[in-house]
Amino acid sequence: MSDTTSDQTHALSDVLDTLEASLDGDSVTVEHVIDKLGRASFASVMLIFSLISTSPASAIPGVTAVVAMLVLLLIAQMMIGRESVWLPDFVSRKRMDADKVQQGINWLRKPVAWVERFIRPRLTFLFHRPWLWLPMILIAALTLIMPFMEIVPTSGSIASAVIALFAASLLTRDGVLACLSFGLLLVVPVTLYFV
Repeated sequence: MSDTTSDQTHALSDVLDTLEASLDGDSVTVEHVIDKLGRASFASVMLIFSLISTSPASAIPGVTAVVAMLVLLLIAQMMIGRESVWLPDFVSRKRMDADKVQQGINWLRKPVAWVERFIRPRLTFLFHRPWLWLPMILIAALTLIMPFMEIVPTSGSIASAVIALFAASLLTRDGVLACLSFGLLLVVPVTLYFV
């Protein structure tokens, strides 16, 4: 196995490692986490916050709504071609309980390690326009209804998991994973409508 493949397959774990290293004290700000992840890495930032909302840390009141706002801002900036992440002060200064985030990281380790076994760069043409526009538009639409999902237990976590899949596909350039997330993006709103 080449070094490139090895680096690629551990990309998701590396993001978790970076998040864990950013935890210092009783709480951590959104801005601090983004600075650690790298302001040019939209995929890493989107992945980590959608994973937080998927994990037990989503039990923190308002987390789903904050993550939805973050993802919407990230998607909008990606679509207009910004090169670095920008967030308004009221979002970037939002604090998260470090212990809850750490619990979320620990919970995510095993599923992320399992998923990484199957991820590799493929169908990379899907990460260029116009192919990339449709999932981004669907994700933007999904984020608009996510704050209301906190009323229905686990529904916000399901939506966040779908966004995490898309972010993981961006990070690892895995077109098959992108297709899976696209399929789920079409299914989730319909499923939630009938729930």
